[in-house]
Amino acid sequence: MNANLQENIAPPKGQVVEATDLKERAEKVSELLLSDDMPNYDKNLFIQTLEELCEYSAIMKDIRDLPKVSIFGGARLQPDDPDYQVAKEMGEIMAGAGYKVITGGGPGIMQAGHEGAGRKDAVGFNIILPFEQRSNHVIKGSKHVIDCKYFFTRKLMFLRESDAVVACVGGFGTMDELFETITLLQTGKARPVPLVLLEKEGGTFWDSLLEMAEKLIEHGTINRDDLYLFRRFHSAEDAADYINNFYRRYHSIRYIGDRLVIRLKSPLPDQLYKEICEEYAEFIGDWGLVYTDALEEESDEPELSSLPRLVMKANRKKPVELYKLIRSLNRDVESTSTKRQNI
Repeated sequence: MNANLQENIAPPKGQVVEATDLKERAEKVSELLLSDDMPNYDKNLFIQTLEELCEYSAIMKDIRDLPKVSIFGGARLQPDDPDYQVAKEMGEIMAGAGYKVITGGGPGIMQAGHEGAGRKDAVGFNIILPFEQRSNHVIKGSKHVIDCKYFFTRKLMFLRESDAVVACVGGFGTMDELFETITLLQTGKARPVPLVLLEKEGGTFWDSLLEMAEKLIEHGTINRDDLYLFRRFHSAEDAADYINNFYRRYHSIRYIGDRLVIRLKSPLPDQLYKEICEEYAEFIGDWGLVYTDALEEESDEPELSSLPRLVMKANRKKPVELYKLIRSLNRDVESTSTKRQNI
């Protein structure tokens, strides 16, 4: 489930990178960092960033191939808040489904997600702040927590690892994380993952966001089909069902040269295959959407060799269409929502 797009924020899983090439690039960077050509002001930023990313790589090593969900939300919500409780329930359901639950590692909604998941399934990407942020009691001292100096490295870690993203009630930080996620999905710079807006039953927190989206559509700054990229829920159970249905048949994608390989957990019913080929004909192009076994270039992922594949000519100019196509793979399942977000 954790396969990645080439040239995206996540390193292309399965893309062969020669060790000699990596060594040469690392040596060139090291030479520059050790030279007098770079100001110490810049060196400090680059070295700090590398140190954080190296620590992140180390703590993720033993869980890298496991499915993960990131839960974003405000640090100021208290345990008696209904939105705290729905985030806690979300963490519990997703951990029960086999997911590791990533949050910012602090209090509020972040703590709620970890409380639901439990320490064993909790991962924390904490941010060092002079106020408010501290590791919550669930994740404190865990081997799967990191303290980040920079927000940009922290967001990279979130999106690089997430197989699903849940945005709960929060403030500016939550909005920053949410809009970063939407932007990366909309531009194709992140692999397709389900994105959920979650709040308490009867809540109106996300109303303003949906109203703003309508204004953006009216002004022509986004397309209405961009609303396929997320969905709002007032129930943790419904949100989890939406996430699990995204992966009911779809497994992962991989770009190989000018081809896009869509790996499936099961073949499409004949009628659904025909409908998708017709509906997405313009996006798919003249090559069509062809069933195939694992390609020779995928030999570095033998654990996925038995999965059926659909291959088409890569079309990187319409990432939202790809997102819609992937959601349509589950159209025959009655409980799966493949509709656009209503606003």
